[in-house]
Amino acid sequence: MYEFAVFWDWMAFAVRWLHVITAIAWIGSSFYFIALDLGLNRDIPGPADGEEWQVHGGGFYHIQKYLVAPERMPDHLTWFKWESYATWLSGAALLMIVYWVGGELYLIDAQKADLALWQGILISAASLTVGWLIYDFLCKSGLGERPTLLMLLLFVLLVAMGWGYNQIFTGRAMMLHLGAFTATIMTANVFFIIMPNQRIVVDDLKNGRTPDPKYGKIAKLRSTHNNYLTLPVVFLMLSNHYPLAFATEYNWIIAALVFLMGVTIRHYFNTRHARAGNPTWTWLVTALLFIAIMWLSTAPMYKPLEEAEAQPLTQFEERFVQASGFEEAHDVVLGRCSMCHARDPVWDGILWAPKGVLLETEGDIARNAEQIYLQAGVSHAMPPANVTYMEPEDREAIIRWFRNAGL
Repeated sequence: MYEFAVFWDWMAFAVRWLHVITAIAWIGSSFYFIALDLGLNRDIPGPADGEEWQVHGGGFYHIQKYLVAPERMPDHLTWFKWESYATWLSGAALLMIVYWVGGELYLIDAQKADLALWQGILISAASLTVGWLIYDFLCKSGLGERPTLLMLLLFVLLVAMGWGYNQIFTGRAMMLHLGAFTATIMTANVFFIIMPNQRIVVDDLKNGRTPDPKYGKIAKLRSTHNNYLTLPVVFLMLSNHYPLAFATEYNWIIAALVFLMGVTIRHYFNTRHARAGNPTWTWLVTALLFIAIMWLSTAPMYKPLEEAEAQPLTQFEERFVQASGFEEAHDVVLGRCSMCHARDPVWDGILWAPKGVLLETEGDIARNAEQIYLQAGVSHAMPPANVTYMEPEDREAIIRWFRNAGL
């Protein structure tokens, strides 16, 4: 089964690669159309609502926007939807691969909640669905006519979800799930609201009927939400690489401030694209929010070593601790890895454990067994540049131990 660990890690890499590619396509097209729509020259004779001349790749493009049907509807329309769907589907697959299958390490924090893995997975999946239902209900209520208040309530919902996730999941999983929660809202907006409404309008136009303007208004509201949520989602997805973002007790507050930064940054660009001014004050606010985030990140990240050593082993950890060869592998990790991967690193220039990975206690080492096997056993990724001079026999000891555990 140890070959499966290598295969699974490559699967995670492949799906992550796909997710990044599709996200680039979705975010790129979204930002392009927002900038295009806001920057249209509307001082033109009808029937078009606006136009834009652009140059790219050696060619010139003349783009026109119609609020109602042109004189002749084209036979072919390009729909921008698969970028969103593919991003969500690949993201959901990555969530399952990393946080569900690897839930013993990445999903559940045993020091926060005594949950079985299946319970954590159930909460993970259910929260995404319930979150969308709550958000959709708010949008379809009378609040839909009060967009500013609706945005404030959406912010409260996101902050509450971040706090709730942090009561159960690891800091890394909290950030990732809040990003997935937000991305689910965004893709569901496209799938359940924006695209169906657009199809109704197109069908009316093709059949000579006057479309009801409410469909465009509803779609515009959801599209606006997606616009302001995009940048925070990118931050949350990247955060799992930076312990300063996820490994502090105030990580959910950091996430809340990131959502505010998303608003200030997008407000600047939206205003500029609309040629409605140059609100440079938004950058000052953004900088102040980021400074607050940096300050919050200095809060204690981990429980003291003594408390961690007293923490009882989980069934998952016990399996690796009891495996033949653990003592030898344990000594190798302590001697070659723990000077950096510690609650208080002693390696010069390392102020916190890289990626938030701790390798000091038996539980730490057992919990991270697969990554130790992949990073320092079958590959030479760790230690970086082999700065602690891990010998071939040290790596062989790690490999033997992991394989003896029967995984």
